[in-house]
Amino acid sequence: MMNGKPVHFPTDYKGKIVLLDFWATWCGPCMAEMPNVVEAFGKFHDKGFEILAVTLDNEKAEEKIASTMEKAKMSWPQIYDGGGWKAAIAQQYGIFSIPQAFLVDGDTGEILATGNDVRGEALGASIEKALSRKNKG
Repeated sequence: MMNGKPVHFPTDYKGKIVLLDFWATWCGPCMAEMPNVVEAFGKFHDKGFEILAVTLDNEKAEEKIASTMEKAKMSWPQIYDGGGWKAAIAQQYGIFSIPQAFLVDGDTGEILATGNDVRGEALGASIEKALSRKNKG
């Protein structure tokens, strides 16, 4: 994690719906999608929605990541190990293109939505559906 604290996913996110978001500062499509992600975070965070981002930037990119996060208003935790495409968590999830995101149930680790269902306008609808399902359960 960029702040040096370990993260246990999904254990640290019990009771939440989490967007596990793979991105990089150099990824044009990632940055084009970011305003939508920021808006969804603002709209749903108080209702139990979290974001855990994984940046696939290469080593020595801490300052660039921090300034990009500030400019884009990305206030959620970032995982960064400097490994680029070989980042440990990217390997674990089989990431070979970005942006790539997974909407995950923090209680079960179940992937609730991915692909086009977590991009653009569909992101908000997918989050709403997941939160509603969780709150009924």
